[in-house]
Amino acid sequence: MFTGIVERRAAIEEIAPGPGGVRLVISGQADRCSAGDPGVWGDLQVGESISVDGCCLTLISADDRLHFDVVEETLRRTSLGRREVGSLVNLERALRVGDRLGGHYVTGHIDSQGRIASIQEDGEVLWHIEHEVDDSFRTVEKGSVTVDGVSLTVVSSSPGAFSVALIPHTLEVTSLGVRAEGDPLNLEMDHFGRWVSELLKDRQGGA
Repeated sequence: MFTGIVERRAAIEEIAPGPGGVRLVISGQADRCSAGDPGVWGDLQVGESISVDGCCLTLISADDRLHFDVVEETLRRTSLGRREVGSLVNLERALRVGDRLGGHYVTGHIDSQGRIASIQEDGEVLWHIEHEVDDSFRTVEKGSVTVDGVSLTVVSSSPGAFSVALIPHTLEVTSLGVRAEGDPLNLEMDHFGRWVSELLKDRQGGA
């Protein structure tokens, strides 16, 4: 479980064939860090979960770099399959009991891929995002959504699309600051919203 509050932004250094997919190697040195020392994380444990652009991955080994095995299913269903060496990704360690919940509950299981349909800069940076894969993916105006692992508030919502506003800090410390129109995105909907929607659907169907 995560919160969507990105801790650091780092570059992919290697993508090599691995068991059932690829071995993804990410720099342990942060390109940007939301707080504290951007150096190598010192207390990582092999086997712990780390959100990589919103995807929950298991840390296989850690030295001065972070190593993950990514299976074909994950490569197919997420934008990690379209990332390249040098791409910047968002990293967040799993939520600990007692941590502040600055964003919202995020599972790290991608619901849909999307793309940036347009970027509007008029006093604020407004992204219009279209979701492409899962027809059941939905957002709610002023609700939460996770975009490449970043917890954001939905400004407006329509079938197949939604918009979010980005503040300068988010653009500075996350990979969203280097994304452009047409770029692929990992999307996870607010699962509390999903549960409520499913309950209401079941109730209406049983009425």
